[in-house]
Amino acid sequence: MPSVSKPIRIGTRDSELALWQAHKVQRELEDLGYTTELLPVKSTGDLILDKPLYELGITGIFTKTLDVAMLKGTIDIAVHSMKDVPTALPLGIVEAAVLERANTKDLLVHKGLDFLKSPKGLIATGSLRRQAQWLHRYRTHNTTDLRGNVNTRMQKLQESSWNGAIFAAAGLERINLKPEHALELDWMIPAPAQGAMLVVAMKSDTYCREALSQLNHTETALAVRVERDFLRTLEGGCTAPIGALTQITKKGIHFEGGLFSLDGAQKIGINKTTSLANYQEFGVQCAKELLENGGRELMEAIKDQLK
Repeated sequence: MPSVSKPIRIGTRDSELALWQAHKVQRELEDLGYTTELLPVKSTGDLILDKPLYELGITGIFTKTLDVAMLKGTIDIAVHSMKDVPTALPLGIVEAAVLERANTKDLLVHKGLDFLKSPKGLIATGSLRRQAQWLHRYRTHNTTDLRGNVNTRMQKLQESSWNGAIFAAAGLERINLKPEHALELDWMIPAPAQGAMLVVAMKSDTYCREALSQLNHTETALAVRVERDFLRTLEGGCTAPIGALTQITKKGIHFEGGLFSLDGAQKIGINKTTSLANYQEFGVQCAKELLENGGRELMEAIKDQLK
């Protein structure tokens, strides 16, 4: 039992999925004997829905509001979908716990799959990574932007003429929205840290950091570190179609990464295995190898297109 009963104020976005994640952290902390309080807020990313994310030009659009609340002292910790968190955290804020990872896959929620055999198809997604990989596989299809929380996006799909929309499996599974007929896209490389939840705290807050350290899942934290090191080394602050997945086996760490052109025509991929002892440098090594294999020129082209 903790020696102090100071309530831990948990900041979260106010979507159903974000609240599910925050409640999970709340339950785990309270099971350890801590007192908690949930404080939902609406992020900029949830408020501005009429523009694609890459056009907004804000790093951490889903996390910035909570960062500000933490720096102001309104909340003590914040719970995030880790794939939404920038690789560079604001000064004073640190990663305090990575929870055990859920499903890493992307799913296609669809209205029938006959269109996959057709040259015509229209798929909705707000992710450049998903868009590029879909177009890489289905060259003659088109994509359209889709924004909003999971519930909003599902509703928009039902009301549209689109053939389908792409979602993270973990999000739909967590709030019981995964349709039985959803198609798992096992060929699509997920976003770095997809399926993982991150809890951040102030570096100076030893009480909360000690509490959260008990929730940390070591294997997941190691895997997502490799993926986020890869992402940070590649993108340098630019949003780009980048996928990364680390799998830990008895043989060591296996990494698959990919960088795609925005239209999906070009893919530069990497598949490598190393020992567990090498995990601290592995993500950076993979990114450098990809950059030297044509990735640097492709990243420059992507930056030019997104200006």
